[in-house]
Amino acid sequence: MASSGAADGDHAQRVAALVAQYAAIPPDAPVRLAKRTSNLFRDRARSSAPRLDVRPFDNVLSVDPVARTACVEGMVTYEKLVDATLPHGLMPAVVPQLKTITLGGAVTGLGIESSSFRNGCPHESVLEMEVLTGDGRVVIARPDDEHAELFRAFPNSYGTLGYALRLDIELEPIKPYVKLRHVRFSDPVAFFAEMDRVCATREVDFVDGTVFSGTEMYLTLGQFVDNAPYLSDYTWTHIYYRSIQTYAEDYLTVRDYLWRWDTDWFWCSRAFGVQKPWVRRLMGRRLLRSDVYWRIVALERRTHLNARVERLRGKPQREEVVQDIEVPIDRAGEFLEFFLREIPIEPIWVCPLRQRNPDVEWPLYTFTPGTQYVNFGFWSAVDLAPGEADGTHNRLIEAKVGELGGRKSLYSTSFYSPEEFWRLYNGAAYEVAKKTYDPGGRLLDLYAKCVGRQ
Repeated sequence: MASSGAADGDHAQRVAALVAQYAAIPPDAPVRLAKRTSNLFRDRARSSAPRLDVRPFDNVLSVDPVARTACVEGMVTYEKLVDATLPHGLMPAVVPQLKTITLGGAVTGLGIESSSFRNGCPHESVLEMEVLTGDGRVVIARPDDEHAELFRAFPNSYGTLGYALRLDIELEPIKPYVKLRHVRFSDPVAFFAEMDRVCATREVDFVDGTVFSGTEMYLTLGQFVDNAPYLSDYTWTHIYYRSIQTYAEDYLTVRDYLWRWDTDWFWCSRAFGVQKPWVRRLMGRRLLRSDVYWRIVALERRTHLNARVERLRGKPQREEVVQDIEVPIDRAGEFLEFFLREIPIEPIWVCPLRQRNPDVEWPLYTFTPGTQYVNFGFWSAVDLAPGEADGTHNRLIEAKVGELGGRKSLYSTSFYSPEEFWRLYNGAAYEVAKKTYDPGGRLLDLYAKCVGRQ
């Protein structure tokens, strides 16, 4: 077993210090996390609540190349985790697109990437978790122990049952390079039919897609390979998503493939002007990162400087539409047609996913076993017509997703009523877990956190 960070004894000391810190917070005081990064897009009320400092929990404790497992702390970013596993010829089963997403965040929330059609979501490769629960206990949760209920309810609980301090996860073997094929379609029916076929045959290792319009969409098929005749670089002057429209075939190192979307935050970097060649040359690789753009967004949310300038220029009010949703693949064409008609945002990211083990139930975010789903990601803002309220487009999307038998991720703004929310996200199962692991309600409940913006 190879060590890549702090020893278990150091971890135990960090746990003891955190438990003492948690115990010192008044029982009636809400609890917030003090951490270095965030990838949440929910508006939240400013709060003077005590901060639980989880920043020290950012170590890769060990990588076992024989068992193909890693033992990591909950605040480890995927960038740090990948850098620890790639030298062993291994990677996590699912690596979300952005470098500063943490493993604990991806498990208590949801993570999806181009290996999800075969590996599901990050929580499906977790072997065990050490969790600080809402009632102040530190428990070990496994799929077959006394805390199996917590193990199953943790995904999509967003820290409202407890915080993951340590996780043991499965890894999978890799080859050094990824060969990409960008296959163009002009018809959504043919596009989703081929996506379904490729996922069923599992003839490639990675599948995702990019929709530029109703008549221009690309299915990107990735395959591990031992050798590459050339390598492309999208970490500085060249832009990955534009290459999809340009090249039918491409080659990347595994690391560059995993982070192909991070350099430009998919395509959202264009809002900051950094897709201009001279700006990219000036910024350099170090600043072309999703966390840099996130800090710009966070500054705007605090100051509303750009929004004030836009109002002075007579521009219409805009509504943020930053969402990931999933629908069954046989309804994907209907959703795309609706979206292109009603929501003026492009491009759109599409990624197939299927629950890894159909015999397991994850009660707070259930998939129909054996069903292929498609994730749609869209991240921008749209103009509001005179008289339209903020949230108009998001509510329209929520209603359509529900009509098509899907649901949405909760990292962003939601508008559900309590009744609709708990119906979609299994309020009965959540209530049982909440009463078991946070009976005093020291942590926010899921609705208050994800919809109430607390």
